[in-house]
Amino acid sequence: MSAVPRTLLPLLLAAMLEGCASPGGSSALPAGEVATLLAAHHWRLDEATDRRGRAIDALMARPGQPLQLDFGDGRLAVSNTCNRMSAPWRIEADALQLGPLASTMMACTDPALASLDREVATRLRGRLQLALDAGPRPRLVLTTAGGDRLAFSGHPTAATRHGGVPERIFLEVAAQARPCHHPLMPEMQCLQVRQVHYDAHGLEAGPRGEWQLLYDPIEGYVHRPGVRTVLRIDHYRRREPVPADASRHAYVLDMVVESEAVDP
Repeated sequence: MSAVPRTLLPLLLAAMLEGCASPGGSSALPAGEVATLLAAHHWRLDEATDRRGRAIDALMARPGQPLQLDFGDGRLAVSNTCNRMSAPWRIEADALQLGPLASTMMACTDPALASLDREVATRLRGRLQLALDAGPRPRLVLTTAGGDRLAFSGHPTAATRHGGVPERIFLEVAAQARPCHHPLMPEMQCLQVRQVHYDAHGLEAGPRGEWQLLYDPIEGYVHRPGVRTVLRIDHYRRREPVPADASRHAYVLDMVVESEAVDP
C-alpha cells in the first residue's frame, strides 16, 4: 500500500470528519422527509434570541402557552398568539419558504399579546434558514435574514401518537359527570355524552343519540361542572396491541362548537 502524500492528509481528514458529523440540519434529510417530520409534530417555541444572542422577550409572552407552529398540508398554522395566523409553506433545500401571513382580526386588549402578534408577523415571513434534528427529542431551529434565532421542540401530534386517520364526530357533553364503575378506580367519574350529527351545511341533522357514559378521557378538554358543551372530536381507534387495562379508543378535542352554563 502506497503512502498518502502529506499535502493531501488535511483534505482527507476534513472529508472524513464531514462524513461522520451528526445530522443537524435539513440538508441531512431529503425534502420529503423534512416535510413529513415537520407535519408529525407540534413545534413549541423554547428559545428566541437576536443576532447578538439576546433574548427576544416579546416572543415569550405566554410561558405556559408557548408560540406553536403546525405544518399542515401546504399551510403553516400559528397558535397561542392573540390572533390565529397561517401562511403557505414549502421546503427549499435547507430553508423554509413562507408565503404571505394571514391573520384573524380580533382586538388584542393585552399589550403583551398585541406585541407578540407583531413580533411573530415580522419574523415568520419569506425565507428562513432551517435546521432540523430528527433525534428522540426533535428540534427545529429557524433563523431569519436578520439573524434572529427561534428554537422549537417537537411534540408528536395525536395522529402520530395514535396512528391512522381519525373519525370526526360531534359529542354533546352533559353539564354534570356521573359515577361510573371501573375495577381499578371505584370512585371514578365519567362524562355523560351523546352524539350530535350535522349536515354538509353545518346544520344539525336528525335527533341526538342516547346518553352514554364515556370511560375514556378527551385529550385537550377540561370539563367544568355546570357547563354543557358540544365538542368536535377526532376519534382514533388504535390498531397496535395495547395493554389489557388500556382502551383501544382515543378522543382528541378539535374545537368547542358551543358552550352554555346550565342551572343545577
